[in-house]
Formats: sequence, C-alpha cells, structure tokens
Amino acid sequence: MRWQYRDTVLVLCTFAFFVTYFARVAVSPVVPFITDDFTISNTQIGIALSGMWIAYGLTQYPSGLLADRYGEKRIILVSVGGTAVLSFIAGIAPVFPVLFLGLVGIGGVAGLHYTVASTLLSRTYDDIGTAIGLHSLGAPAAGLIAPIASAWIGVRYGWRPAVALVALVAVPIFVLFLWRVKPTPPRRSAEKAGVEVFVSFLRRPVILFSALVAVIAMFVINGLISFLPTFLVEFHGYSPTMAGAVFSAYFIVRGGAQIGVGAVSDRFDRDSVVSGCLLLGTVGLTLFLVGPDFLVIGVAVLLFGIGNSFFAAQEPKILDSLSEGERNAGFGVFRTVYVVGGSTGSIGVGALADLVGWHRTFAVLVVLFAVSFVLVTLNRLFRKY
Repeated sequence: MRWQYRDTVLVLCTFAFFVTYFARVAVSPVVPFITDDFTISNTQIGIALSGMWIAYGLTQYPSGLLADRYGEKRIILVSVGGTAVLSFIAGIAPVFPVLFLGLVGIGGVAGLHYTVASTLLSRTYDDIGTAIGLHSLGAPAAGLIAPIASAWIGVRYGWRPAVALVALVAVPIFVLFLWRVKPTPPRRSAEKAGVEVFVSFLRRPVILFSALVAVIAMFVINGLISFLPTFLVEFHGYSPTMAGAVFSAYFIVRGGAQIGVGAVSDRFDRDSVVSGCLLLGTVGLTLFLVGPDFLVIGVAVLLFGIGNSFFAAQEPKILDSLSEGERNAGFGVFRTVYVVGGSTGSIGVGALADLVGWHRTFAVLVVLFAVSFVLVTLNRLFRKY
C-alpha cells in the first residue's frame, strides 16, 4: 500500500501524543522518591497529580477554539514544545511548590494536543475509530517506555533526571512535526466561544450522558495510573523495578486493545463495544486485590488494560454526532468535562489510601468502574442516548 501524506500526519500526531503522555506518566514510578525527598504524604503528591490532570482537562475546549483560529499545526507544536520546557522545570524544582506548579503546567500544555489532533484526523480518515485507535497508541507506547525508564533512572540517579528526561524525548518530535506537517489554515473564527456555546454542546444528551460515564471511569483510571506502582510496592511487596515493569505491561495491553476496539467499533455498535470493555475492566480491577501472585496480577493487567480502551469506541461516537465544523469545539467540550471530572482520581485515591489503606481503596474503584458499566448497559438496552 502506497504511503500517503495522511499517514505522515497520523504517525507524527501519534508521536506528539507519545510526548505529552510520557510527561504525565513518568512521574508515577518515582512518587515514593518524591515523597521521601520533600517529606510529603500520598495526599499531597496526589493533589499535585490531580492538578496536572485537571489542567490537562481544562485546556481541551480552549485547544479546539485555538485550533479553529490559528490552525492545528501551531497548537500541537505549542503542546509538544511546552511539555518539554515544563518537564525540565519540574525536574529541577528546588521545593515542592515549584514541582507542583511544573506538574500543573505540564498538564495544561499537554492538554492542547489530543482534541486538536483527533479533529485533524477525523477530517482525513473515513474510519474514525481506527484512526483514533492508532493515534491513541502514543499513550501506551509512552506507558511502556516511561515507567521502566523512569524507575530505572530514579533508582540509580534520583527522581529529578527521571522527570526531566521528557525534554530529551520531546525535542526531536517537535522538530519532525515542524518539518514534515504542512501548515493547517484556520477553519473559522472563534468569536463565539463563551459559556453559552460550551453549555449548548453539553446539553446534547449524547455528550452529557457519555461525559458522565467517562468521568466515573476516568476517576478510576487516573487514580490507578497515578498510584499503581506505589500500590504494588506497598500492598503486594513488589520492588520498584518490578512494579514499573507491570505498569508498562498495562500500557502494552491498552495499546494493542485500543486499535482493536476502535476498528471493531467502526463495524459494530459502539455502545456494545464500550459496555464489553467496562465489564472486563471491572473484573480486572477486582483481581488486583486477590494477591501478589504474578499470574493473577498479569490477568488483572490484561483485563483492565482492555477495559480502559473503551475510549477508542466512545470518542468516535461523539465525533459521529458532531458536524465537521463543530468537531474542534464540541469534542473539546466533551473531553474537558470528563478529563477534569476524572482528574480528581489522583487526589481521591491518594487520600483514600492514606485514610483507609489500599485494600478498601481498590474496593471503591471496583464499585465505581462497575457503575460505569451498568450505566452504559442500561442505556444500550433502552436505546436512550
């Protein structure tokens, strides 16, 4: 099959997503080192990580509006370049408040990418689910490499070079995107971009209901991403390196599943695919509590990784419901709501772990993921939204 320019755009958008996700997951494996260095609690670092994810969510809607005004290429370049600069600042933070601001800043600039890139790809490909599934590979690829690299560097050289490593990864991707992607002209004026427009999109039943389900699931996913290595170390007695390897395995599963889930949702009912993923994720979460046996944890990672890939079916459903001219703004509204809402998972899980321990914390996460499955299943049965 002949290589086309759209393939170049897809590959480089995926690389850009790799950078922005790498920056957000490189911190988790070195959380124990950060808490020891600054003498802070899981709750405090959880607040910082939640701040990063909340900032990531808050820039979803503005990123779409900015892309309408300035073009997608410029916004993606700002995202990748900003991620590099702020990761370096976080890595040299002399005190915890500076690290806090650096992590929040990383979330803000990283959040400029996904909505804009997804909209750009939706204009290029007919099979939106397949394109988004391939684009989403940037996340699991980063999840595979970042935890192992971060844990290895953290053990040998400390958490600072582990966090600052992102800058080295980002620079070549920035240069490639600048060089190989053609300028993208503005689509329309972003003058109508106030609260009324935001609310008008959110009032659409399909967006509101899907956002509710995604908020619940994202709370669980963010909490797990932030603290899975710490959970494996403190609850199951894993070494930091082994915990980082399990964390990477989770991203491998998620990456492979996203491609399949996206492609299947292009051919079958998207809600059925979402429901099936959430059921598998619920079972996987439950298995994390069974015991430290490597086989059990492996099955848990497999099922939960597949469960988390439901976004590859749900996001195309939202794009399907929007006209081409609405996609940057409308998709940005959806992602802002569910990412911001779900971002509280980091602080929620950190606080719960400090208060009631890891066993009860994971039990709460199982219940929440099960609720998201029930909501989608009931909606599918009654064909509401």
